Amino acid sequence: MSDTQQFSFTLEQQDDFAFLIRFDKDLPPLLADEPPPLGKDAGPNPSRLLAASVANCLSASLLFALRKFKNNPGQITTAVTARMERNADKRLRVGGVDVVIQVDSPAESMEHLDRVLDQFEDFCVVTQSVRDGFPVAVTVRDGTGKVLKGA
Repeated sequence: MSDTQQFSFTLEQQDDFAFLIRFDKDLPPLLADEPPPLGKDAGPNPSRLLAASVANCLSASLLFALRKFKNNPGQITTAVTARMERNADKRLRVGGVDVVIQVDSPAESMEHLDRVLDQFEDFCVVTQSVRDGFPVAVTVRDGTGKVLKGA
């Protein structure tokens, strides 16, 4: 029995570089857009979505780990800073993401905090995927369905 799971969704071009992301499970759509001069900043761009995914996953993993030991961390607030850098080929890349997670409760009120802090990042699917890297298969088709690139 395979432990592989998957999900699928679509992106529909709305205007220039703005794409409406239609998720599965009847989740509300999300508009993503590039900043000027390419787009109009009508929504977060893919780099922001990537950084938000990392930070959200880390925050949720910490919350889960704290609650596993019956801790009440209170409100969680997470600040994210993503650094955009050029690689050796002068291509723009996400060079790093700094995540600062703050819980309202004092450390002294939480049980097994050392264990939680040592382990919670390992359970963050997105962060560990980005850190470890993963294959991305790309296929490009034309209007007739003809494969122009990839499978």
